[in-house]
Amino acid sequence: MSELAVSSLTLEACHSLSDIPRETWERLAGTDNPFLRYEFFEALESSLCTSEKTGWKPCHLAFRLGGEIAGVAPAYLKSHSMGEYVFDWAWADAYRRYDMEYYPKLLIAVPFTPSQGPRLLLDPQLRSALNARQIHNLLDTLIGHIGAHSWHLLFPSAEDQQLFQQDKHLHRIGCQFHWHNQGYGCFEDFLGQLTSRKRKSIRKERRQVAEQEITFTRFHGRDLPDHVLAAFYVFYQATYLKRGQHPYLSRQFFEQIRQTMPEHLHVIMAIKDGEMIAGALFLSGKNTLYGRYWGCLEEYNHLHFETCYYQGIELAIDLGLQTFDAGAQGEHKLVRGFEPVLTHSWHGIAHPGFHDAIEVFTREEAEQVMGYYEDAKTALPFRQNDGA
Repeated sequence: MSELAVSSLTLEACHSLSDIPRETWERLAGTDNPFLRYEFFEALESSLCTSEKTGWKPCHLAFRLGGEIAGVAPAYLKSHSMGEYVFDWAWADAYRRYDMEYYPKLLIAVPFTPSQGPRLLLDPQLRSALNARQIHNLLDTLIGHIGAHSWHLLFPSAEDQQLFQQDKHLHRIGCQFHWHNQGYGCFEDFLGQLTSRKRKSIRKERRQVAEQEITFTRFHGRDLPDHVLAAFYVFYQATYLKRGQHPYLSRQFFEQIRQTMPEHLHVIMAIKDGEMIAGALFLSGKNTLYGRYWGCLEEYNHLHFETCYYQGIELAIDLGLQTFDAGAQGEHKLVRGFEPVLTHSWHGIAHPGFHDAIEVFTREEAEQVMGYYEDAKTALPFRQNDGA
């Protein structure tokens, strides 16, 4: 594709997923990643979890060449910063102190999902012809047209990051903890790679859960009964209500993805005295298990670690998946064999003065995150790290 052809590229905002043909989205996104499935975004919109009322007004991007869609991206016009996991509250507060509007902002992201993955779903020829200057100019122009004051790209893949390597735009990094499958045949194979002290500690935690007479039952999305999904949703709600918040996702959303993309869905329920007492929901992709939603009504010793982490590790091994992404933050994952992983986001701030101030912040923040990341690597519990 020539530079002249790319110069005719336009970027438009679509205020409903239905404005983009399903076959076009699937051609560009594929069907391996559950968080890029057309059905996933369709469920979010039809259940009204992403709507103008919730502050997640759909604003999906369509890249057009000669009138034909050559790329798409999930995007939203946001009136707040909740459910993003890349925190810019301080930026919004600074705008407020100067009596300026920070919102609305254009967010290119998967709602409520702090998982790295493709965000710009581009035709391969278009991707190879684009450069950072072009993509930034398109986004800078678009936010002016839609009345936004900034754009934000959250948790992009390495391939997408290459399109954003430009000094004038703001780059933030974060740190998560992911578990990696080194060809383990079972959980004991994984434990065998840990130091003796950490191995004993994990076995003790699992034993204490068993001593409370708690067992676990696994359900695949194709065989997930209504009463189990209903119980899980009660637990999921409780996680938010304990913090005085309303849950981001509705029961209708979970019911819809069970119907439309069950092959990605897995639920693990904790059972005591014949009753379900806690549950965790996972989504699986081609190579990765994503642990996303969990809850319980009563606290039990080590139940969270067992349900969300150890049961998740066993599920990833059984499914033959290479990585287990158990969610954002969580330093306690480190001593349980989850390794530090850097995450990224890119930001375009229209106001020159705020852009410069935020650039200083992101530089200082990056130094702190990199220091933390390097320290975390020395604390891993694997035997080869003894004395590191």
